[in-house]
Amino acid sequence: MAAHELLRAIEAEPRPCAVLDRAAFDRNLDRQRVLSRAHGLPLRLATKSVRVPALLERCLARGGDDLRGLLCFAVPEAEQLHARGLDDLFVAYPPSLGRGEGHDLARAAKLAARGATLVLAVDSAEAIDRAAEEARAHDTELGLALCIDMSLELARGRVHLGVRRSPLRDAAPIVALARRIADTKGTRFEGLLTYEAQVAGLPDRSPFAPLENALKQLVRARSVVDVASRRVAIVEALRHAGLPPRIVNGGGTGSLDSTTRASGVTEVSAGSGLFKPLLFDYFHDVHLRALEPSLFFALEVTRVPGPGWATVSGGGYVASGSAGRDKLPRPVFPEGLALDDLEGAGEVQTPLRVANGTSISIGDAVLFRHAKAGELCERFAEILVVEGERVVERVPTYRGLGWTFF
Repeated sequence: MAAHELLRAIEAEPRPCAVLDRAAFDRNLDRQRVLSRAHGLPLRLATKSVRVPALLERCLARGGDDLRGLLCFAVPEAEQLHARGLDDLFVAYPPSLGRGEGHDLARAAKLAARGATLVLAVDSAEAIDRAAEEARAHDTELGLALCIDMSLELARGRVHLGVRRSPLRDAAPIVALARRIADTKGTRFEGLLTYEAQVAGLPDRSPFAPLENALKQLVRARSVVDVASRRVAIVEALRHAGLPPRIVNGGGTGSLDSTTRASGVTEVSAGSGLFKPLLFDYFHDVHLRALEPSLFFALEVTRVPGPGWATVSGGGYVASGSAGRDKLPRPVFPEGLALDDLEGAGEVQTPLRVANGTSISIGDAVLFRHAKAGELCERFAEILVVEGERVVERVPTYRGLGWTFF
């Protein structure tokens, strides 16, 4: 759907508002299903990249056997999703180890006791022991997966390229912790979480740092080989030890072409590609270029402070991660609008430069794209779902449901 058609669909709606092109969203899901199916792998939806339960449910219904459960980012989130009837919940970030019924592990144990299919990612003996303690206290068992550092290390570890997550890299300590899980009453070894962030999340066609792009392409290419060989070796070591992993989760939208069955995984995670935020414009990958932007937000022009300028209300929706221009939202329609380098995107108002020949007036709507996917949903209580130049549905976000986890 063209941008002007989206604006026509929401012309009577109060702004700021978030708007979804449902047809583009569905096509993005289908493209990713085709790619993962070609590798013989199911997709697990990454919830933090969506944060709209109705859209997660739509994907699961539409995806059928191509989809496998949800990759969650918090235990309370998994709890809320399970209350909606969703299951097969893999919490990808370590739970807090606090004691008491309101803390993560007690809540996870109660969820497991109610029959939820739940897996928690951990990477320490302390987390394993606390999970087992809480599971025994609730007369249940918790499934645990080990989170593995898949970053690229060079020069004998002096150069670390990737995220700083787990301390686990080598097979021996991984097998030892897997054995600890399997031998501890109250816990069950389920598998591995192996996210290759320096492949899936490293833009290599950035207009903001063009001199770095060639190096980033080399890092991604080298990492694909390193990740596949290390992951396969870790899985083989576990099997040899009599601890075959049921789940080996890896990848992300940015690595769906390289996270294959041959690289040692049993499933791949994806979520951001459903919305195709701005950061995916900065990748070379063919499958990412084929995706379509589907989630936007609209702001209203409230001032025209002078020739060549327009000011919209709101807009300070800057993405997380290392600070840089690539984390800023971007006006995409009408064409000819741009953020001001000195002010950027403001919390309550955002000045825009207006190119010659672009007509803009007070009361007009401006359509923006966000740099990251699900983070935009923290700013809006609902998403306006558009099809055929009309709003066909209003779906609440986590924020709209009162769900806050961090």
